[in-house]
Amino acid sequence: MIVIFGALIGALTGALLARRRKGKLADILQYAFVYALMFALVGLFVTLIIHRNAL
Repeated sequence: MIVIFGALIGALTGALLARRRKGKLADILQYAFVYALMFALVGLFVTLIIHRNAL
């Protein structure tokens, strides 16, 4: 759940950042994809840390 939430927040953040920088559609999509990957990866590590500490 944390990974999905992170990916959605990342995609939204990336798209808004590219739009604020006056990017074209391809730029907006690329920023959204890369930020979604980064935030999902962070969410994955957070999930692993939480799960590991719960044991």
